[in-house]
Amino acid sequence: MIVALAHEADRPGFLTLAAEVEHWFGPMVDEPGFHAALDAHIAAGLALVVREDAGRPGLLGGLLFGVEPPVHHVHWLVVSAAARGRGVGRALMAQATRRYVRGPGSIELITFGADHPGAIEGGSRAFYASLGFVAAEPAEPGPEGGSRQVFRRTVGAEPSPDRH
Repeated sequence: MIVALAHEADRPGFLTLAAEVEHWFGPMVDEPGFHAALDAHIAAGLALVVREDAGRPGLLGGLLFGVEPPVHHVHWLVVSAAARGRGVGRALMAQATRRYVRGPGSIELITFGADHPGAIEGGSRAFYASLGFVAAEPAEPGPEGGSRQVFRRTVGAEPSPDRH
C-alpha cells in the first residue's frame, strides 16, 4: 500500500471513489463544485491518495485536507468498499497528520450523525473514534438530508519526527 500526494492524473480515481459514496454524501461526480474543490486541493498539495502499489491502476482511498491553524480540517476521506478494513483510512490520516498538522490546535471533520445509516454501514464514527476523535456539536444536515456531526481531536505542540 502506497500513500502519496495526489496529482491531476488521480482525478478519475477520486471520481470513482466519489461514485461509490454518493448514496451517503449526495451528488459529487457530476457536480462542478466537487470538481473545483478536488482541483483546488490537488493544486495546493492538500490531497492524498492510497494505491495498492505503483503498478496497479485505481485508488484504494483518497483524502482532501484543509490547513487553517490552529484548526485543521479533514474535508473528505473515502476508502473504496473493496479496501475497507485494510488500514487505508488510518494510513491516510497518519500521513495527513505528519504532513500538514502543526499544534497546538485541533483536527476537525464532519461525519454522519449517530442516526444516519452511513454511520453504521460505512463505519465512519467508529473509525474516527478509534483515532482519538470525539463527537462534538451537531452540524448542518448533508445534501441528502441526513444528520451530520462534528468530530474533533486536540493536537499538541510537539513536532512529529518524520514531518515533511
